[in-house]
Amino acid sequence: MTAQSSPVLSVNLNAIAHLRNRRDLPWPSVTGLGRIALDAGANGLTVHPRPDERHIRRIDVFELRDLLRRDYPGREYNIEGFPTEAFLQLVEEAHPDQVTLVPDDPDQSTSDHGWDTEASHNVLAPIVERLRSQDIRVSIFIDAEPRLALAAARLGADRVELYTGPYGHTFAPPAKAATLDDLTATAQAARSVGLDVNIGHDLTLDNLPPLVARIPFVAEASIGHALVADALLLGMSEAVKRYCAALKPADDV
Repeated sequence: MTAQSSPVLSVNLNAIAHLRNRRDLPWPSVTGLGRIALDAGANGLTVHPRPDERHIRRIDVFELRDLLRRDYPGREYNIEGFPTEAFLQLVEEAHPDQVTLVPDDPDQSTSDHGWDTEASHNVLAPIVERLRSQDIRVSIFIDAEPRLALAAARLGADRVELYTGPYGHTFAPPAKAATLDDLTATAQAARSVGLDVNIGHDLTLDNLPPLVARIPFVAEASIGHALVADALLLGMSEAVKRYCAALKPADDV
């Protein structure tokens, strides 16, 4: 497992690309705002290209890769997606640091559930092996169930990303306590079998600190929608700085 003092932030740029694509114009610049995020302290960038290119386009995938490799060595590139052959060929060409496998239908507006890593073992195992053979870290998007983390380890994954949507949607007692318990148990199960733990979906400046307090060994948080919404008020640089601060355990602040 990767040892680190606190979780790092990967900024998901899909919402920026979605806004750009409302007009046939080159702004807002996906790479330009990615650069601002990295300069403000983000550890990396995340994209989730979909077949219809309704937000991230194929050209974005490579322009962002080039930005990171050229100007930000050591920062990470995470590409999310459903592992069709076309997607696998794309990531093999782009060669990001990490691929996060998600069970999305192409028509979904966003991810809303994780893999059943037990039922999907025969589908996912050769894909995980294929990606890892090219020195690409593999993270599998799962719901908060410990058995799914254990099954992800049997697939040969390096990490799991916990789907935190239910936690974000119910950020109030007593539902918060129940979803926090589920996430914590799943994270601990993952850690017990040597997997690192990422988190993502509906994470905000308000709900991040309690989650990180419960799971201080989280490796990475991938955050897009809420961060971009906050950036409309604060600016991208200030929003990134506040999310980086929200990811620090209380005794590190």
